[in-house]
Amino acid sequence: MITPKYHLFVCGGGKLMGDKKGLCCTRGGQDLARKLMDEIEDRELSGQVMLSVSSCFGVCDKGPVVAVYPEGVWYGNVSVGKVGELFDRHIEGGKPVESLMI
Repeated sequence: MITPKYHLFVCGGGKLMGDKKGLCCTRGGQDLARKLMDEIEDRELSGQVMLSVSSCFGVCDKGPVVAVYPEGVWYGNVSVGKVGELFDRHIEGGKPVESLMI
């Protein structure tokens, strides 16, 4: 069994029964999830970083939201353009990106 160093959860904006009407979805959450997966693959981190798309986190005003575990660091208003910084500083550098934390 593979034990990743990090598990990223990105809000897919879904509400009950898979309805994709949440703010994370309308603010680019799906594009963000694709970019996170691309970053994992591009940096060859597949064995170290796992990505899951979740339903609503309940902090819609902060969306799109990404949670990083095991630390339990939550990031808000994460854009596709911030993914590189998140990986450089937190995933590979080990230090949370304070400007994105919620």
